[in-house]
Amino acid sequence: MKTQEIANNLVEWCNSGQEARCYQELYSPNIVSVESGGENPIAKGMDEVKKKGEWWKETFETHSTKASAPTVADNWFSVRHEMDTTHKPSGHRSTMAEIGVYQVKDGKIVKEQFFYDQP
Repeated sequence: MKTQEIANNLVEWCNSGQEARCYQELYSPNIVSVESGGENPIAKGMDEVKKKGEWWKETFETHSTKASAPTVADNWFSVRHEMDTTHKPSGHRSTMAEIGVYQVKDGKIVKEQFFYDQP
């Protein structure tokens, strides 16, 4: 798949609640995922990325999400993600936005990095 097709699929599937499909079909098994902060800011490989996703589901209730149209440049693309969530331990509901930057190699996403303000 070309970068534009991967980017379009990621946005479409995120917006239709099919995030798991992104990991199954678009991501390299050797994906590197980088967060702006937190206890484990770098996840390497699909097993670590799955653990990160499990932590998110245990920690946050997601009310809604929206991904913007992608901006593509060669083997890179970016997407603005908006989320309305409740932090389960505290009950605090908030909205946030982040920019996801993705690198594509050999038809798969090999790196993702998220940029957002820390609370």
